[in-house]
Amino acid sequence: MTKTESILHHCLYFTANSLARVITRLAEEEFRRTGLSPSHAFVMMLVNDHPGIGQKELCAQLHLAPSTVTRFIDALVHRGYLSRHADGKASRVYATEAGRKLRRPIADAWESLHRRYAKILGLKEGDELAARIDAASDRLGREA
Repeated sequence: MTKTESILHHCLYFTANSLARVITRLAEEEFRRTGLSPSHAFVMMLVNDHPGIGQKELCAQLHLAPSTVTRFIDALVHRGYLSRHADGKASRVYATEAGRKLRRPIADAWESLHRRYAKILGLKEGDELAARIDAASDRLGREA
C-alpha cells in the first residue's frame, strides 16, 4: 500500500464519504419501491410519527439546513403526501391520507435496508457502527 493509499484509508473524511456512497446506493435500492428517495421517506416517517411537526423540528431531527427541508417538503406537498398549515409565523406539516398510506411501505423499506446491511456487517456490529457514527457526528457538529 502506498503512502497516499494509507492516508486515504485512515482518513475519516475519505472513509465516511466512501461509506456514505455505499449506504446511499443500498438505501436507494430499498426505498425505490416506495417511490420516494430515502431522504423524502425519512421526512415522511417523522411527519407520520409527529403530525403537525414544524420545519425547525424537522431540521433538527434530520440534521439538515432549512432550505433543504423546505425543498423536501415542497416536493412532498406537490406529490400530495404532505400539507402545510399556518400556525402564526410558523407552519405545521401534516401527512395527507396518501402520505399516511406510505407508513407501512416506508417501514418495510427501512427494515429491509437494516436487514441487508446487518447481514453483511452483523446485526450488533451494524447497530454499534450506526451509534458510533451518530455520536461522532454529534460531537464533531458541536465542536466545529
